[in-house]
Amino acid sequence: MPDVDYLILGGGTAGCILANRLTESGRDQVMLVEAGGKPRNIFIHIPAGFGHMLRNRRFNWAYESVPDPATDNRNIPLPAGKGLGGSGLINGMVYVRGQEADYEGWAASGATGWGWEDVEPYFRRVEDYAQGGNGRGAGGPLHVTQVQERFSLGEAFLRAAVEDGGKIIPDYNLDQEGYGYYQVNQYRGRRWSPYEAYLAPALKRSNLAVMDHTMALHLTFDGRRCTGARIRKGDSEQEIRARRGVIVTAGAFRTPQLLELSGIGRKDVLDSIGVPVRHELPEVGENYYDHYALRMNWRLHGVRSLNESTRGWRLALAVAQYALRRKGILTLGPALCHGFIATGEDGARPDAQFLFMHASYENAARRVLDKEPGMTIGIIQQRPRSAGWIHAASPDVTEDPAINPRFMSAPEDARCVVAAMHRARRLVARPALAPLVAREMNPGPDADADDGMLAWARATGQNLYHACGTCRMGSDDGAVVDTRLRVRGLEGLRVADASVFPTITSGNIHAPVLMLAERAADIIKADD
Repeated sequence: MPDVDYLILGGGTAGCILANRLTESGRDQVMLVEAGGKPRNIFIHIPAGFGHMLRNRRFNWAYESVPDPATDNRNIPLPAGKGLGGSGLINGMVYVRGQEADYEGWAASGATGWGWEDVEPYFRRVEDYAQGGNGRGAGGPLHVTQVQERFSLGEAFLRAAVEDGGKIIPDYNLDQEGYGYYQVNQYRGRRWSPYEAYLAPALKRSNLAVMDHTMALHLTFDGRRCTGARIRKGDSEQEIRARRGVIVTAGAFRTPQLLELSGIGRKDVLDSIGVPVRHELPEVGENYYDHYALRMNWRLHGVRSLNESTRGWRLALAVAQYALRRKGILTLGPALCHGFIATGEDGARPDAQFLFMHASYENAARRVLDKEPGMTIGIIQQRPRSAGWIHAASPDVTEDPAINPRFMSAPEDARCVVAAMHRARRLVARPALAPLVAREMNPGPDADADDGMLAWARATGQNLYHACGTCRMGSDDGAVVDTRLRVRGLEGLRVADASVFPTITSGNIHAPVLMLAERAADIIKADD
């Protein structure tokens, strides 16, 4: 029964950061446990390979939602990263801090000490931003750069945005409202994941042990103190004891499941799976937020899109260009240009996000491109009101949890997405884009009124892989963790991943998770 100072359960984004930061002094023995393996796959490193990674069950837990009437009773795919590096191995690499008001909202809701002035220095600590500028980080572990490739359709989209009354902004991570090119975590044309940024440099340290392909079965306790965890690697089980504490970083899906399998959660949920209640915390698994994504697309003529560039001799040329210079279309992720717009929810504060790509998908879920020219404007409501839940469905940790995002169940969500769809149509009708458009494919001309647009949104939307909130942080009695990330009512146990978000942030959440884990490391070192 080996002992360590800190036991980290989950080797995703947050786990990689904590493994690095808690071992850098050399004083503490740290063990990192991860269910997946090492990031050994060529498509991890090629940015355009993210579609292959999403289809790879070695690196994607590939969950599905339970049917819900608000989204036509569909089982919606819910990707989640698996392996050392977690979702940072399979995501779209888009880097969005969110809005200052998001974090001021966290503090106002009871997450004292997590306002903008508290978190902003940690974003700068994370970053090495290639384009530089005041307010951005330089020399941090995570390389961030603006999308480097330029295409005529992207430029046309931005001109149309200006014609529609929008503005081009130089850095949406300083001033979000407007249009421009996305920022991505890449370095010299390659994905730069949390594994490369944080874990790989720490692996040579003698005080860090990493156990991959290892499942955490449940936490162990002595009274109200968490002492460690029972783990399984292959057919072998053992207990790992932690002298200073256990830190759960398994993500918004698996963290609440692990707590529930350890007897921490809502009594009726634990009773339903036959797990004795050790510590009742009714909000474990509740407060689940995610971004619901719609993909409007148009058939084009008289212009080349990404669709044709990924076939035949053009694809061979692109592969050669990438192999020789790390440039070209293989450096692209799922989004080229951004738009952050206000539809009316919070006055001038953006509440909807556009993800423009000079491509259209025959099968969006599987990332299969059309054969003819097309373009897509992805639409998300940045701060959905709809909250769902995630709960263990069985006492067996290998069985997927039951997940219901309850997408589109709040009336305000429906209003916002329909307003954003109208705005996207208006933008596409501007002179810079209109001559290039042959027809709207989705939702198409039949969905010309609000009711039809909303019906299409309910029938076709997917999630954007931004699960958070299922172990909410706060100072009230209902919160799962306090503002020092300690599980309320217990000792020696913390949660430090996206599950502790009080509410979802405005945009892709990978950057906020990086920030949170950096700050968690400082909190843990200060407290212990």
